[in-house]
Amino acid sequence: MTKIQTHFKSFSHELVRKRVLFLMLLPTIIFFIVFSYIPMPGAYVAFVDYNINKGIFGSNFIGLKNFEFLAKTGQLWTITKNTLLYNLAFLLVGNLTQIVLAIMLSEIKCKWFKKITQSVILLPYFISMVIVGYFAYNLFNYDFGFINSLLNSLGFESHQFYSDQGIWKYIIVAFKVWNGTGYGMIIYLATITGIGGDIYEAAALDGARATQRIRYITLPLLKPTAILLLLFGLGGILKGSFDLFYNIIGNNSLLYAQTDIIDTYVFRSLMGQFNFSLSAAVGFYQSLFGLFFVLTVNLIVKKIEPEYALF
Repeated sequence: MTKIQTHFKSFSHELVRKRVLFLMLLPTIIFFIVFSYIPMPGAYVAFVDYNINKGIFGSNFIGLKNFEFLAKTGQLWTITKNTLLYNLAFLLVGNLTQIVLAIMLSEIKCKWFKKITQSVILLPYFISMVIVGYFAYNLFNYDFGFINSLLNSLGFESHQFYSDQGIWKYIIVAFKVWNGTGYGMIIYLATITGIGGDIYEAAALDGARATQRIRYITLPLLKPTAILLLLFGLGGILKGSFDLFYNIIGNNSLLYAQTDIIDTYVFRSLMGQFNFSLSAAVGFYQSLFGLFFVLTVNLIVKKIEPEYALF
């Protein structure tokens, strides 16, 4: 019996033995097949001069010419750097905030207060980025923004926020974390809930304080989940939050140097052209970069902590 036949027989045995678990996974498998694997041949549109009448595979093949759109502009490094750094900040600051809030919520004993707090933290996730853009405008507007009105009432001069490049990287990260923390926190809270209560009871009997239980029990057991979520997040490291950036920054060219990402740059460049090939080329570049980034980070994790690696 060959090695392939042995593996197939072993898999078939597991499939029968754990058929209920595999059946529960079936909707997820179907989802990824339909929306991730079947559309893969569509990446070919990035290498053709797409003609809607001829179709993807009937259009003229032009190789890497579509990728010159990014390379020739001279902005490739700037927008790639901005997208990469913003997404890294979103991942690191977001996950850290989610972990801290999840631990704090898990320590709350009053159930009704815990549920209300969790709902309030989760609420921003359901707010449209268009509304978030209006929040930002009403906060930072020079003439009647809340912050400038407060500064004026205290005797200070108004600040031109929309021409100050330096502060917007912090503002954007703050809005992103505010918007996504509640949703991401649920996963960490579920992990903490799944930790056996016996462990905490044993630690309490041994005299461990709350801070010691968090440090020596909760955080080590949250580590695999945190690493896994970070690795998953790195897959889209070059796919920026277009809705966040566009609704907050808009077409303010004064802030492009610090806030322009791949998605907003491509949107402005191709506005009105409907060039599917150039858009596909950008998407292909983002996906390829994300793939190599995940493989590299996963390799590093595998060397340091093999059990936490994706594969």
